[in-house]
Amino acid sequence: MQCVTAFINKQALIDNIKVIKAKVPNSKIIAVVKANAYGHGLIAVADALKERVDAYAVSRISEAMELRRHGIEKQPIVLLEGFYNDEDLAYISKFNLFTAVHDEEQVEAIERVKLAKPIHAWLKIDVGMHRLGSHDKAEIFRLKERLEKSPNVIKPIGLISHLSVADTPSHVEYNKEQIEFFNDIAKEFDGDKCLANSAGICRWPESHTQWVRPGIIMYGISPFDDEDAKSLGLKPVMTLKSRILATHKIKKGDKVGYGAYYVADKDTTIGIVAIGYGDGYPRSAPNGTPVLVNGRIVPTAGHVCMDMLFVDLGENATDKVGDEVVLWGDGLPVEKIASLCNTIPYELTCHIMPRVNVEFS
Repeated sequence: MQCVTAFINKQALIDNIKVIKAKVPNSKIIAVVKANAYGHGLIAVADALKERVDAYAVSRISEAMELRRHGIEKQPIVLLEGFYNDEDLAYISKFNLFTAVHDEEQVEAIERVKLAKPIHAWLKIDVGMHRLGSHDKAEIFRLKERLEKSPNVIKPIGLISHLSVADTPSHVEYNKEQIEFFNDIAKEFDGDKCLANSAGICRWPESHTQWVRPGIIMYGISPFDDEDAKSLGLKPVMTLKSRILATHKIKKGDKVGYGAYYVADKDTTIGIVAIGYGDGYPRSAPNGTPVLVNGRIVPTAGHVCMDMLFVDLGENATDKVGDEVVLWGDGLPVEKIASLCNTIPYELTCHIMPRVNVEFS
């Protein structure tokens, strides 16, 4: 019997795509499904969206190949990090992948390789993240010219970048600078452009180009600290559940778990829940992190173990072994858990471990 299950709500995913499309009526949608669709299941998510999005985006070529092997044949697949060696280019050509190109070494590889057919290339520039691509206009246009001269590249080439502060309200001016820099460069490109991520889609209409690429908002999670998913019209796609494994009556002053991290301030009932950091639930969750037991909020108590965690059910609890526990999702936003753990919800959903059962319905 599976004790930990991540329930993936297909209809919520579809509804979120409808909300996104309403925000960007003049843009095509690239669904970002890297990192196993942010922990939601690469193939299941891609298949559910097959008739609802225009393309997919992944990080690694292995992810793109998995999509192609499982029947994602028509839509473009964009390699956001580009490629890593000359051998990758043969696969990009054969399987009709779109690749970001972010440095001179990659351009040189494209120039020297022999391909059966040319590839789709989007020049990736740095608008302020300082991660991939150049921020120097002269270098950008030199790389553009070389790509345009190469017989291995389909023309016109595209332009792509990534906003670094679209989700940070305090950086209004820096975000405007990034969008303006991109738009200035884009004037010299005849190919497709893509700038807006989830936060850009929601708050920065100036960043909406021919293509946008929603990631976290597809999964019903807000990219913002000051606005929740519900207010954005989004529904949680993943609900992580487990069950009570055991219950114990303890006395005031009793110490619970490793390091005696929790000390009972009253007589109470401790519930042992069959989930831990070996399943992807964060060990950093502090005492008092909420979970849902039989529809009510109860606090965690003690350090999260590898396979179990403790919850304080209350002195007069009637909860019993086998009762359902919701760790995050429907009724308990993952954003709240992430905030208490001093991290972001992306990390929590991406850390769902292989032994967790995933049910897509």
